[in-house]
Amino acid sequence: MSDFKIGCHLSTSKGFLHMAKEIISLGGNTFQFFTRNPRGGSAKAIDEADVKAFHEYAKEHGIEVILAHAPYTLNACSADENTRNFARETFADDLVRMEYFPGNLYNFHPGSHVSQGVEVGTDYIVEMLNAVLKPEQTTTVLLETMAGKGSEIGRSFEEIKAIIDRVELSEHLGVCLDTCHVYDGEYDIVNDLDGVLEEFDRIIGLDRLKAIHLNDSKNPFGSHKDRHEKIGEGSIGVEAFERIINHPKLKHLPFYLETPNELDGYAKEIELLKGLRK
Repeated sequence: MSDFKIGCHLSTSKGFLHMAKEIISLGGNTFQFFTRNPRGGSAKAIDEADVKAFHEYAKEHGIEVILAHAPYTLNACSADENTRNFARETFADDLVRMEYFPGNLYNFHPGSHVSQGVEVGTDYIVEMLNAVLKPEQTTTVLLETMAGKGSEIGRSFEEIKAIIDRVELSEHLGVCLDTCHVYDGEYDIVNDLDGVLEEFDRIIGLDRLKAIHLNDSKNPFGSHKDRHEKIGEGSIGVEAFERIINHPKLKHLPFYLETPNELDGYAKEIELLKGLRK
């Protein structure tokens, strides 16, 4: 069971040591957090004493990896130049801050092209990544698979590959697979998980897959809606999640819950998933 990396999304409001203690109390051993206000651009100053205490506690309690999430307002492929500049500056600042936590993960939504077209949107995303990635960084940047609502980029494995292939320092890139998103995006992880993983491997490469968001879906297969549901209460279902967390090509990865829960709900889901782990 110690090899099962399972956690949820936590608030950074009380610092990193608090989040580490919180996830342990919930029965997990990893967590996701927003680098700053998810609906804005402000970021708290790094508290170096808190960071040091976090590292000590994490080492003692087996927290091996954590996942930072960029704010939702970050849209690298916006039609608005100011929005793109905000994305680039925020991204660059976040990567500097992540070096206080060497060797971890930073996840972002590729963005929405807002009627410009996928090719133009992809150009902007690649431009940003080529500007902000540094050879010396230890953080792996993850592109998240998206559900395909509106003008989202990342609705297919091909769209993600098109970004990765054009980034100069692509060795710093990986992918975070969101179960709700891919299911809503017409990848049938319920009835054909092996087929989906084979397709991912053929197009992107499973070596790029670094984390999984575990979310059930409020909507049916292929809906392109992106509305998360609690584990077992949506259209994906508990049996599919049991197969996902135990799949030989996935079980080594860290899993993060983003379900509509309070902390007690996350604790119950973590307990459920640990019970399904083989």
